[in-house]
Amino acid sequence: MALMIEASCINCDMCDPECPNQAISLGVNVYEINPDKCTECIGHYDKPTCISVCPIDCIKKDPNHIEDDDRLLAKFMRMHG
Repeated sequence: MALMIEASCINCDMCDPECPNQAISLGVNVYEINPDKCTECIGHYDKPTCISVCPIDCIKKDPNHIEDDDRLLAKFMRMHG
């Protein structure tokens, strides 16, 4: 499942540089995660780095983009070979 940033985001800029897939960008009001690029850091790290660095815990699983670990790893392989 891809991740999403909730509206409570304070735009602290901690998550964006930590994303190994460049899936995070500044949206209209808060940072956003591109579900086509988010692998929850599978293939890179043991856990999502954006969640680890978020000071207010506003990054959650996106219920609109449900993916299991196999699909996330396949996405990683398509992006990074």
